[in-house]
Amino acid sequence: MRAVTWQGKRDLRVDDVADPRIVEPTDAIVRVTTTAICGSDLHLYEPLAPFMEPGDVMGHESMGIVEEVGSQVTQIGPGDRVVVPFQICCGRCYMCQHGLHTQCETTQVREHGMGAALYGYTKLYGQVPGGQAEYLRVRQAQYAPINVPQDGPDERFVYLSDVLPTAWQAVEYAAIPLDGTVLVMGLGPIGDMAARIALHRGHPVIGADPVPERRTRVAERGATVLDPDAEHDLAATVRDLTDGRGADSVIDAVGMEAHGSPTAQFAQKLVGLLPDTFAEPMMQKAGIDRLASLYTSIDAVRRGGTISLVGVYGGMADPLPMLTLFDKQIQLRMGQANVRRWTDDIMPLLTGAGDPLGVDHFHTHKLPLNDAPRAYDMFQKKTDGTIKVLLTP
Repeated sequence: MRAVTWQGKRDLRVDDVADPRIVEPTDAIVRVTTTAICGSDLHLYEPLAPFMEPGDVMGHESMGIVEEVGSQVTQIGPGDRVVVPFQICCGRCYMCQHGLHTQCETTQVREHGMGAALYGYTKLYGQVPGGQAEYLRVRQAQYAPINVPQDGPDERFVYLSDVLPTAWQAVEYAAIPLDGTVLVMGLGPIGDMAARIALHRGHPVIGADPVPERRTRVAERGATVLDPDAEHDLAATVRDLTDGRGADSVIDAVGMEAHGSPTAQFAQKLVGLLPDTFAEPMMQKAGIDRLASLYTSIDAVRRGGTISLVGVYGGMADPLPMLTLFDKQIQLRMGQANVRRWTDDIMPLLTGAGDPLGVDHFHTHKLPLNDAPRAYDMFQKKTDGTIKVLLTP
C-alpha cells in the first residue's frame, strides 16, 4: 500500500509499505477514505525529529471503511464506516472507565513513562504506524472506533478523530461562566474549532493569531480578533475589552511550535544537529518550548479565572510564574483529548439539521495522498492560506 513516511527532518515521502494485517483478536483493518494533517504533525516534521525513525508512517486523524475484524471485535464489522480516534484505548481499564482515555492502562507506553499509545506519533507514544495511508491496522477495535452514518461527506465526520474532541475538551476545561468571555490564543485548526464551539454555546470570544487568514475565518463566525504582533500589550488590550478584569477563561491552543520565537526556534535547530542519543533527553529536559503564549494567557486571564491548555508542550526547564498563578487564583487544566468521552456530546451537531460548527467547509485544502509532502510544506510555512489539509488515498 501507499503511505506517508518520515525519512528525516522536513523529508516526508509517499512510499510503498507492507499492507497491515490482523495481529491481535482486537484488531481491525480499515480502508482509509480520508485522513488529515494535524498541527501536532508539524512537531514531527522538525522539532520532535529525534524521536522519529526513517520509515515511520505518519498520521493520526483518519476514517474509512472496515475491511476485516479480529475475533473479539463485535461492535463493528466489514462495510461499516468508522472514524479512528487518535489515541488507542481499550474502554475497560480504570482510566478509560473514568473518561481518561489518553491514560489508558492497556496501551500506556510505560517504557517512556507516557500515556496511551497514539497512531503515527514517535517512539514516545509507541511508534504505531499511522493513518496517512491506504489502509490502517486499528488496535483495540472492540471499543475505540466510532461508528458514523453511511451517508454524508467524510468532511462531516473525520474531525471526530481529533479536532472536534480536542476543541470540545478545551472548551469544557476552560469552564467558561454562563456570561463569560473566553480568549483563544492561536487560531489554527484547534483554536479555530474551539472558538466555534464557544460561540455556538453563546460565549463572547476573543481570538488572537498573527496569521491574517486565521483571524478572518474566526471573525466571520462572530469573534473579536487580535493580531498579537501588532499589539503592544495583548493582555492589556484584552483587559480593555473585558471591563478591565481580563478574560474569564483562556484557551491556549499554541503549544511548542517555534514560529515567531527566535530563541526556541534556534534551540530546536541546535538540538536537531545532535545524534538522537543526545537529542532525545535534551528535547525532553531542555525546556526549548515557546512559552510566550502561556505567559500571555496567565497575564490576560482575570483573577479567579481558568486557563485551558490544549497546545502540545514538551520539555521541562522553563519556569512557570508560580507566584502570579497563586496570587491570581488561576485554575489550570490541560491534557490530550479523551476522544470517546465527548463523542456522544458532539455527534448530534454532526447528524442533526444544518452544520452549526461549519465542519463541511472547515478544511482549506483537499489533496491526494501523493501530495502529502507538498501539503506539509505549505502547512508549516502557512502559505496559500493553508489551515487544514485533508488527504484522500
